[in-house]
This record gives sequence, C-alpha cells and structure tokens, in this order.
Amino acid sequence: MGDNKERPLRVGAAVRRRRRALGLTLAVVADRSGLSVPFLSQIENDRARPSQTSLEKVADALRTTAVELLAAADPACSVDVVRAEVTELEPEPRVRSLVRGHHQLHASEFTGDHDVGREFQHRNDELMYVADGAVEIEAEGRAYRLVRGDTMYLTGGVRHRWRATVPDTRVIVVAVAEHIEAVQDRSR
Repeated sequence: MGDNKERPLRVGAAVRRRRRALGLTLAVVADRSGLSVPFLSQIENDRARPSQTSLEKVADALRTTAVELLAAADPACSVDVVRAEVTELEPEPRVRSLVRGHHQLHASEFTGDHDVGREFQHRNDELMYVADGAVEIEAEGRAYRLVRGDTMYLTGGVRHRWRATVPDTRVIVVAVAEHIEAVQDRSR
C-alpha cells in the first residue's frame, strides 16, 4: 500500500541512453569495458542483471559512474519506498541503490569488500557512513580507519579509495548528484 511496484532495478535503458548519447557502438563499449557484446546487449535489454563489478566496468567505459547509471534506471518519484533486498549470501560485493530515479541526491549501500584499486573523484560532496564492520579510506594522501557508526565527509573533487577490513561490512554513501551544479569555486 503506497509503495511503488516491487521490482528489481533495471539499468538497461540507462546504459543504452548513455551509450547512444556518446555516439558509441556496443563493440566500442565492449572493448573499453572488457565485457562481451552479447552480454552488453543483454544488459541493455534487461535480460541480464550486471554484478557491481560489471556495472562499474560499463560505467567506466561510458565515462560515468555506476551510481549515475543506477539513478537513471528508474523514473524519479516524489515519495518512494525502497525495500531491503532479501537475498542469499553472495560471494561477491553488492551495491544497492537506496534512492531510485534522477534526483539531486544519490544514496547507495555497499555490502562486502570493495575494489581497493578503484579510485573515486566526484564532482560534488559525498558522505560515507559505516553501518556495519570497518573500512580503511585513503583521501588526500592520508589513511583513515572508520568503524561502525563513523562517517566521513568528502568535499567535491577529493580523490579517494576505500576497502572493507572486516567481512560483511556495510557502507552507506550519500552524494549530491553529478548533474547538479553544487560545486563552488574552491580556488579562492
């Protein structure tokens, strides 16, 4: 009652729109991402649901982020309930969008380990909250250890990377959307 239809998040249309906006073929995206053309076609047609790693590869190939693709996956709603996913324990890390649609705010839940070699730099500000477990974050040349209940605020433009240091770690990341002009001139 009052909920949107319960359905899995489908990113196919968002991937296709982004690819076409850049004027790229599936073959070019396949070459850039290391994924096969048939698999990319299945993603675009919502016949395959990419893992977090695959979605990040697609996003990199499309010069965007997985968060942006997830945000563009469903139309924005003024009131929306995102239910917790009840799934079997998966061996690989998972990412779950906590806000559907094209909004000014993005929020995602990362469960499990994270690719420590992957560096992020977002245009706008971001907040990381450790819901369970512990993480190490490298930002601006310094290492930080955060445990359950800790938060880290990152100003837009700060390069950072992070990794879980405890099994079953859950991190909530909340960020101002890339399409919003929230960045102020910080050179002054």
